[in-house]
Amino acid sequence: MERGGSSASRSLFPTGPSFTLEDFSNKDFIVRDFVDSLAETAVPASRRSGPANQAFDPKPLIRTFENALSQLGALGEELQEKESELLSQVRRAEIQHDQTLETLGRKLDQSMSQFEALDLTLNNNASSNGSIRGGGNDGGGNIAVQIGEKLEELDRKRRKAQDANFLIQCWTEVSETGQVTSLEEIQRQGGAENKIRCAVIARQLMRISQRLDPASWGQQTNGFRGNGVTNGVTGTNRRHNTREALEKFSELLEQDLLKQFNNSYRRQNFDDMMECAKVLLDFNGGASVIAAFVNQHQFFIDRDQLITDEVTADGDTWDQLADPDSEPPGVEPSLQSLIDEVKIVMQEESFIIKRAFPYYETVLIKFIQRVFQQSIQQRLEMVLDKATTISALAFLRCLHSSRAYIGALVEDLKTHGLTEHPEPCSAQIAQTLDQQLEELFIPYLVGNGYIDREKKSLEEMYNSLLFKFTLYHSRRKKAPTGFMASLAQQGTQLISSAKDAYMERLESSDLTPTQKRTMLRVAGIRDDSSNKNDIEVSEQDGVLSVAYAKRMIGWLAESVRRTLEMGSSSETPKDVNILLNLLLTSMGQVYVETALDAALDLATSQENTKTEPDLSYLPNIRPAVTITNLMSRFITTVLIRLAESNTTIRRSMEAQTKLAIEATERKTNAVMKSTMDVVLNYVPKLLSQQKKLDFKPKDDDLEGLVDTLQTVPCQLICSFLSQKVAVLARQAVDGHNLEMFCSELALAVHRLLFEHFKKFQVNATGGLMVTKDIAKYVSTLREWPLTREVEQIVEVLTEVGYLFIIQPEALKERSRNLASGPADGRMGGGFGGLVGGGNAGIATTAAVGKRLNKADFKQFVLKREDAGSAGVQSVLAGL
Repeated sequence: MERGGSSASRSLFPTGPSFTLEDFSNKDFIVRDFVDSLAETAVPASRRSGPANQAFDPKPLIRTFENALSQLGALGEELQEKESELLSQVRRAEIQHDQTLETLGRKLDQSMSQFEALDLTLNNNASSNGSIRGGGNDGGGNIAVQIGEKLEELDRKRRKAQDANFLIQCWTEVSETGQVTSLEEIQRQGGAENKIRCAVIARQLMRISQRLDPASWGQQTNGFRGNGVTNGVTGTNRRHNTREALEKFSELLEQDLLKQFNNSYRRQNFDDMMECAKVLLDFNGGASVIAAFVNQHQFFIDRDQLITDEVTADGDTWDQLADPDSEPPGVEPSLQSLIDEVKIVMQEESFIIKRAFPYYETVLIKFIQRVFQQSIQQRLEMVLDKATTISALAFLRCLHSSRAYIGALVEDLKTHGLTEHPEPCSAQIAQTLDQQLEELFIPYLVGNGYIDREKKSLEEMYNSLLFKFTLYHSRRKKAPTGFMASLAQQGTQLISSAKDAYMERLESSDLTPTQKRTMLRVAGIRDDSSNKNDIEVSEQDGVLSVAYAKRMIGWLAESVRRTLEMGSSSETPKDVNILLNLLLTSMGQVYVETALDAALDLATSQENTKTEPDLSYLPNIRPAVTITNLMSRFITTVLIRLAESNTTIRRSMEAQTKLAIEATERKTNAVMKSTMDVVLNYVPKLLSQQKKLDFKPKDDDLEGLVDTLQTVPCQLICSFLSQKVAVLARQAVDGHNLEMFCSELALAVHRLLFEHFKKFQVNATGGLMVTKDIAKYVSTLREWPLTREVEQIVEVLTEVGYLFIIQPEALKERSRNLASGPADGRMGGGFGGLVGGGNAGIATTAAVGKRLNKADFKQFVLKREDAGSAGVQSVLAGL
């Protein structure tokens, strides 16, 4: 029978199954299955297949389980013997190990004594045999070096053996007793080296614990579970949880080091801080001491208490921020105070960090991140939230001033150098500072969010400033038809949309009170005038204002500056293109072109008037030209230059600008051309009032003619041309443009007068009246700024007057200087552009217009009363 049975002889009853230690060492062993198998083997097969109502007999089970218990008892005794034997072997090994260490120690001491004796002998020989040749000295020196190297190697082995011995001792201690008394004794000795040694040994013991005591780390072993309970069998050697013991010691060691570090920080003992930091770096990478230094810094404690303080700027400062015509007041005071304090703290702490940490750059980076991500970011968000409740412009100005001030802080810190002072800071620190600055503002600059805010703010201010202007022109009666009606339709739609956008924004629920007051003030209306039908506008509200244009360009320039400083250089062309479109729409189309459309409508409606025309619209041309030139210059010198990095966008901007300027030029020139048509339509109506007898008076009218300077039509025409047309033209244009307009108009009037004097019979007395009228006409036209060629053509009228008063002999003399071609006084080309200052309008004709020709001479002479006389006829015959 197998081992574990109760008797070697054959018994009366079956003894049941037998088993060995290997049966319980299997990893698939289950206690329940083991008991079930014992129960099945206890009942004979004949009884198991018997009837169901058979009485239960416990005796087989009792005998089987008694046999199993006896076998388990024998196995337990066998295990106890094996365990005792193993313990004895461990004790013998430890004793042998101690003896080995003692032997090695004695041998090391003997070696060191021998080394010292040898060293002493060599030194004595070297001093006493100084005259011996160098070869012998070299041999002795080499031997000494070799001996020294061997001794150093032995010393390293000795220390390694001592460390291994101490490590085994500590592990035995923690595994058997759950205590780390040896490590605690070293820790109590103090000193950086002892604490470093404790940290190193604790880390090594943790690795040993993972290998030799996996149960403490929640890992199952074959037949053995955590807390020392086997599968169904209770062990006699219950191990302590080594992981908990070591973690507890490590935690206490870490706390002790952190406490020592904090105490040294308060005493400004930088050397001790450095030692603690080194230990903790070797212990857990220095994460705990960095966190303790940064999180418990007095700056963050004080600032956390002040973080709930309100933004300190007063009401006047916020009103100034929301006022587009006021200079931005700068950064908000509480944020400025924080940034100034940050600058001082960073410079002071960087000195401490470098002296207290061997890895000072890592600590400084953590400190910088904490300052920016907690203190500065929280205060910045409070300031911007407050600015949002004021107005869109206040938010943009606050964002820009904050960005500029924090950017200046970053540059100052880079220049100072921080831990590298007085040299500039390292590349890693500079990168960290730049990154923190970027992360502060990236939520406000991502995508098109920022430029959309700028555009919306400018649109609100432009719509406010031009509200009365657009309201006036939306109420103005439009001419039913006209040459520029199709072009003016787009402008009408724009002013209507701008006016409606202003009213909708003014009635918006999300409009802040400050922003509403600003919009009302800029628009020049009262708060109680929310109904646009109740708002009164005057003719002055519909007139262009250069001051308004300068305000608009000033607002845009401020926006461009913010966009440049806030955005990236790669996005600048796209951003300025958006602002260009806004400027061309608001100033070019809604403002300038609307005023030109109104002037053109008024001019076109008077082209066929029978009364004296109203030319009061002409002064609007001057500000239109000035504003367009201002806008063109700003676009060319600022916006397009900023888009030079992107050729496609730059060309698109140039094309848009060219089209806008050309549209303004066309409308401006159309107004001036229509004005010329109005004047040239009214002058013939005044000439038609000339009486047939004005230049052929009777003899009884001589006394009245002596006192008469000019005829009535001449007086009316000269008064109209000098007091209305010339005065208003000078208010509309100047310089070359005025000269071109006046020269074109003077030539047209010259031709009308030329044909006019061919219609009337003139006697000797009437010739005096003709001369007076012509002198008046010529003097009136001479007052205008004319070109040299046009002045000479106008002088021909004086020659016409002489033809009616000189004698036939003088006529014959005059006929010798006549030109051969026609002298109609026509000019080449049309009226030139005003905005561009071009000279494409007037091109002089040939010199034939500067002298009277034969055909005209004959027509004028035939109107003389004495045209049938022999003297006059001889002159005509000589032609």
